[in-house]
Amino acid sequence: MLLELLSDLVNIDDVLLIVKNSGAVSEIRSPLSIRQKEKWITIGDNDGPVHLHVNSELIKSAEFIEEEKPERKSFSVHFLDEHGDRIMAVFFTKMYDDSKHLIPKRQIIYDQLKQKFTSKIQF
Repeated sequence: MLLELLSDLVNIDDVLLIVKNSGAVSEIRSPLSIRQKEKWITIGDNDGPVHLHVNSELIKSAEFIEEEKPERKSFSVHFLDEHGDRIMAVFFTKMYDDSKHLIPKRQIIYDQLKQKFTSKIQF
Protein backbone atom coordinates (compact mmCIF):
# COMPACT_ATOMS: atom_id res chain seq x y z
CA MET A 1 0.00 0.00 0.00
CA LEU A 2 2.99 2.36 0.59
CA LEU A 3 4.05 2.16 -3.05
CA GLU A 4 0.48 2.77 -4.18
CA LEU A 5 0.10 5.88 -2.00
CA LEU A 6 3.48 7.27 -3.07
CA SER A 7 2.68 6.51 -6.72
CA ASP A 8 -0.60 8.40 -6.48
CA LEU A 9 1.13 11.35 -4.81
CA VAL A 10 4.08 11.69 -7.20
CA ASN A 11 1.75 11.65 -10.19
CA ILE A 12 -0.13 14.74 -8.96
CA ASP A 13 1.07 18.05 -10.36
CA ASP A 14 2.52 20.49 -7.85
CA VAL A 15 3.26 18.38 -4.83
CA LEU A 16 6.54 18.86 -3.01
CA LEU A 17 8.39 15.96 -1.37
CA ILE A 18 10.45 17.12 1.59
CA VAL A 19 13.08 15.17 3.47
CA LYS A 20 14.90 17.00 6.24
CA ASN A 21 17.18 16.44 9.17
CA SER A 22 19.12 18.76 11.44
CA GLY A 23 21.70 19.51 8.75
CA ALA A 24 19.89 19.52 5.41
CA VAL A 25 16.56 19.81 3.62
CA SER A 26 15.79 18.24 0.26
CA GLU A 27 12.77 19.37 -1.78
CA ILE A 28 11.65 17.58 -4.94
CA ARG A 29 8.69 18.68 -7.11
CA SER A 30 6.29 16.33 -8.86
CA PRO A 31 5.35 14.77 -11.19
CA LEU A 32 7.99 12.07 -10.80
CA SER A 33 8.59 8.51 -11.85
CA ILE A 34 8.52 5.82 -9.18
CA ARG A 35 9.57 2.19 -8.94
CA GLN A 36 10.38 -0.35 -6.26
CA LYS A 37 13.18 -2.94 -6.15
CA GLU A 38 13.11 -5.05 -3.02
CA LYS A 39 12.82 -2.72 0.00
CA TRP A 40 13.94 0.42 -1.89
CA ILE A 41 11.46 2.75 -3.57
CA THR A 42 13.12 5.13 -6.03
CA ILE A 43 11.29 8.39 -6.66
CA GLY A 44 12.53 10.29 -9.71
CA ASP A 45 14.89 9.18 -12.44
CA ASN A 46 17.79 7.25 -10.90
CA ASP A 47 20.07 8.57 -13.66
CA GLY A 48 18.71 12.11 -13.47
CA PRO A 49 19.99 15.04 -11.44
CA VAL A 50 17.49 14.54 -8.60
CA HIS A 51 16.00 11.40 -7.15
CA LEU A 52 15.19 9.88 -3.79
CA HIS A 53 15.61 6.39 -2.38
CA VAL A 54 13.13 5.43 0.34
CA ASN A 55 13.61 2.40 2.56
CA SER A 56 10.08 0.99 2.57
CA GLU A 57 10.82 -1.16 5.63
CA LEU A 58 11.36 1.91 7.84
CA ILE A 59 8.10 3.68 6.99
CA LYS A 60 5.47 2.27 9.35
CA SER A 61 2.60 4.74 8.88
CA ALA A 62 1.33 7.75 6.98
CA GLU A 63 -1.01 10.51 8.05
CA PHE A 64 -2.93 13.13 6.10
CA ILE A 65 -2.39 16.49 7.82
CA GLU A 66 -4.39 19.71 7.41
CA GLU A 67 -2.68 22.47 9.35
CA GLU A 68 -4.15 25.92 9.97
CA LYS A 69 -1.73 28.74 9.16
CA PRO A 70 -2.36 32.47 9.69
CA GLU A 71 -3.60 33.11 6.13
CA ARG A 72 -4.24 29.62 4.80
CA LYS A 73 -4.42 25.92 5.52
CA SER A 74 -1.63 23.58 4.45
CA PHE A 75 -2.33 20.09 3.12
CA SER A 76 0.22 17.28 3.39
CA VAL A 77 0.89 13.61 3.93
CA HIS A 78 3.54 12.68 6.50
CA PHE A 79 5.38 9.36 6.41
CA LEU A 80 6.48 8.17 9.84
CA ASP A 81 8.84 5.61 11.34
CA GLU A 82 8.04 3.20 14.18
CA HIS A 83 8.55 5.98 16.76
CA GLY A 84 6.22 8.40 14.99
CA ASP A 85 9.12 10.52 13.71
CA ARG A 86 8.72 12.00 10.25
CA ILE A 87 10.86 10.43 7.55
CA MET A 88 9.36 12.36 4.66
CA ALA A 89 6.41 14.64 3.93
CA VAL A 90 4.54 15.39 0.73
CA PHE A 91 3.00 18.87 0.61
CA PHE A 92 0.29 19.92 -1.80
CA THR A 93 1.35 23.27 -3.29
CA LYS A 94 -0.52 25.81 -5.39
CA MET A 95 -3.67 25.22 -3.33
CA TYR A 96 -4.62 28.92 -3.39
CA ASP A 97 -5.24 31.47 -6.13
CA ASP A 98 -3.72 34.97 -6.23
CA SER A 99 -6.52 36.25 -3.99
CA LYS A 100 -5.65 33.62 -1.36
CA HIS A 101 -8.83 31.62 -2.01
CA LEU A 102 -8.62 27.85 -1.80
CA ILE A 103 -8.86 26.26 -5.25
CA PRO A 104 -11.68 23.69 -4.98
CA LYS A 105 -10.21 21.45 -7.69
CA ARG A 106 -6.96 21.10 -5.71
CA GLN A 107 -8.76 20.34 -2.46
CA ILE A 108 -10.86 17.68 -4.22
CA ILE A 109 -7.66 15.91 -5.31
CA TYR A 110 -6.40 15.91 -1.72
CA ASP A 111 -9.76 14.85 -0.26
CA GLN A 112 -10.19 12.00 -2.75
CA LEU A 113 -6.76 10.63 -1.90
CA LYS A 114 -7.49 10.95 1.83
CA GLN A 115 -10.76 9.10 1.35
CA LYS A 116 -9.11 6.35 -0.72
CA PHE A 117 -6.43 5.63 1.90
CA THR A 118 -8.07 6.98 5.13
CA SER A 119 -6.50 9.74 7.18
CA LYS A 120 -4.12 7.43 9.10
CA ILE A 121 -2.54 4.41 7.44
CA GLN A 122 -0.50 1.61 8.99
CA PHE A 123 1.93 -0.26 6.74
